[in-house]
Amino acid sequence: MEIKATENGDALEVALSGRLDTNTSPDLEGYLRENLEGVASLAIDLADTQYVSSAGLRVFLFAHKVGSGLTLRHPNEYIADVLDATGFTEILTVEQ
Repeated sequence: MEIKATENGDALEVALSGRLDTNTSPDLEGYLRENLEGVASLAIDLADTQYVSSAGLRVFLFAHKVGSGLTLRHPNEYIADVLDATGFTEILTVEQ
């Protein structure tokens, strides 16, 4: 998985590519732990993310609980189905 980030004032957009799974989710969580201070709005762009496991979903919950105003953007059909089936669409903002 590759993580590319863009900061704009107190907004942070993180673009992920590859798979967010048990092996790669610690990388994203570590990045977020180091970079969320002072961030009022966090967007994670999933346009180039092929797969999200339960470990990846846990990282989304972590980011949401930190209070960063988390938005998940551009999930593919598979990831959108996972987010819907797990109830994440009820607690997170998901933009197609």
